[in-house]
Amino acid sequence: MFEIAVEQTFAAAHALRGYQGKCEHIHGHNYRVRVTLEGERVDTSGLLVDFVDLKRLLRRSIEYLDHRFVNELPPFDQLNPTAENMARYFFDELERALGEEGFSGVRLKEVTVWETDTSLATYRR
Repeated sequence: MFEIAVEQTFAAAHALRGYQGKCEHIHGHNYRVRVTLEGERVDTSGLLVDFVDLKRLLRRSIEYLDHRFVNELPPFDQLNPTAENMARYFFDELERALGEEGFSGVRLKEVTVWETDTSLATYRR
């Protein structure tokens, strides 16, 4: 089994609804997102998926949230913008994008979102 991962960062603000503490107020993070793919076979060049292509797909999803107040953007206008929910958001967006781009023989294994250097959440199916 082959596995590859890429990471990118973005900055955004959010406020946690229903939270009792400082994080209920608007605050920001420098987020880091890691996307991990896996698959049984590489192509004739020896690649599972070109890092350039995977970074492009991740960047597309990140640009939507970058330097924004996440609570105002669907689905986070309804869904609490926790690191856990953001990890699932990126997972769903990337899984859809991989299918639309025609990547076959690879599976999105997991997405990890860091809010800080020491606090992260991972989503996998």
